[in-house]
Amino acid sequence: MTLIDRSFKEKIILVGVVFPPSSSSDVEQSLDELALLVDTAGAEVVSRVIQRRTEPDPATYIGRGKAEELHMLSETLDVDTVVFDDELSPAQQRNLEKILGRTAIDRTAVILDIFAQNASSIEGKTQVELALLSYRLPRLRGKGKSLSQQVGRIGTRGPGETKLEEDRRRLLVRISKLKSDLKELTSNRRVQRQARLRSRIASVSLVGYTNSGKSTLLNALTNADAFVANKLFATLDPRTRRLELPGGEPILCSDTVGFVKKLPHQLVEAFRSTLEVVAESDLLCHVVDASSPDIDRHLDAVHLVLDEIGAGEVEEILVMNKIDRLSDTDLEDLKSRYPDALLLSALSRVGLNELLEAIAAKLRSLSKLVELEIPYERGDIVAQLHREGEVIFQRESDRGYRIRARLEGPSLAIFRQYLV
Repeated sequence: MTLIDRSFKEKIILVGVVFPPSSSSDVEQSLDELALLVDTAGAEVVSRVIQRRTEPDPATYIGRGKAEELHMLSETLDVDTVVFDDELSPAQQRNLEKILGRTAIDRTAVILDIFAQNASSIEGKTQVELALLSYRLPRLRGKGKSLSQQVGRIGTRGPGETKLEEDRRRLLVRISKLKSDLKELTSNRRVQRQARLRSRIASVSLVGYTNSGKSTLLNALTNADAFVANKLFATLDPRTRRLELPGGEPILCSDTVGFVKKLPHQLVEAFRSTLEVVAESDLLCHVVDASSPDIDRHLDAVHLVLDEIGAGEVEEILVMNKIDRLSDTDLEDLKSRYPDALLLSALSRVGLNELLEAIAAKLRSLSKLVELEIPYERGDIVAQLHREGEVIFQRESDRGYRIRARLEGPSLAIFRQYLV
């Protein structure tokens, strides 16, 4: 189920609109990324059009006059589809297709199409189909009474159910089924996650813009053999692997789906259960493509999605990846612009030890050093303390064991009554 025809290589025109306060360069950069998305989806960009407007036209987004010009250009170039960089309303899409005489879609449709291609697991396919149908539902179109089902039983005379109504009903039934399936899959994932939480092993998630090298980094750190490709959204399904820090402490490291500017809301909602692993992490490694000319916008786009999924407050380490692509001058400039970032190359395995040490230090800083006094008869509590936290010092006192330990939030609540 895709939105772009792959029986042949579609020819595409890209359309971007400059609205205040954005600039032409902003829209050009956004169209550059949209061109990459279209290429990933398997189509060919043959031209791009940029227009200035103070606000979107309610009927056609770009105005009828510009739509007529776009129709003439489409005829001249013999294009199959026109792709708009911003999301179109169902009415705008219908009106544009009437004027253009060909398919009109938006960035959201292209991203959904790429996700549909790359989904491999049962959960991933379910999430993508749900997002696609949620996008398609308000865009259903029919031919009214000409497709009505004529029936003659008493109480059913008249036009009956139109083809459009029938299609909408079928989509709603399918959406309901997908939500039910996803709820069951989400329940299974939460059971697995609860087991991990009970193990008290810290969890670290790799997050970042799509194609920033998260899967390559996971492979370099854990030998995970995750699928790696130089394309957008190569990874949709989260992959978790066990990793040992320099001091021997085990943690769980998870690779996650990449983010992108203007990530469709339907996808965020459909993938919310998958993205919960990010929100419930102890620490995030925010991986950035250091060779990208658009680093700041990528950072903003990722933080926007993190806020939307409830992970905006999770501590993070900024990781500049792919430094092997930079010249010495660019590397020095990167260091000055992001002095707190870790610089590494997952592909060349440069800087991995520094990253592991930084993760260990950050996780230790997130835990709390406390003093406890536990009665001698509660040896079970002492044993549990050794399991739950990091015991720094232990001695015997008049009233019991005097212990200094490092504990995380959930564990701290368990031993609160023994705090000195």
